[in-house]
Amino acid sequence: MKEIIAVIRMNKTNAMKRALVEAGVAGFTAAKVLGRGKLVEDPAVIAERKERLLALAGDEVEPAETEQLVDGFLDGSRLFPRRLFTIMAYDGDVPRIVDAIMQANRTTNKVGDGKIFVLPVLDAVRVRTGEAGDAAL
Repeated sequence: MKEIIAVIRMNKTNAMKRALVEAGVAGFTAAKVLGRGKLVEDPAVIAERKERLLALAGDEVEPAETEQLVDGFLDGSRLFPRRLFTIMAYDGDVPRIVDAIMQANRTTNKVGDGKIFVLPVLDAVRVRTGEAGDAAL
């Protein structure tokens, strides 16, 4: 038995749910979380991201305030909203599920597509019946 934890972009939530259902996942849990990954160190990528984010803000927001928020995201002092999925799976199903998660969440943005963690599970118990181990999944 394995636990698969996936941290993904918020805008990929529906694609992720579809991918998990299509991969045959019986159930999963999702939660809104805040976090950040490894900071981008390439000045060219940072400049491009900053320009694009500032352009998205438009003219309705104070430019200095917008720039401060954007800088906070880019320098790591602010957290990004993300979605955390937890999936319990039989050992043999893990590669298929991980592949489905990767396919649903991969973008061309070069950063921020998420992370997947696969952990061993010692036991599981179904509350309603008391079934344990693989039978509980």
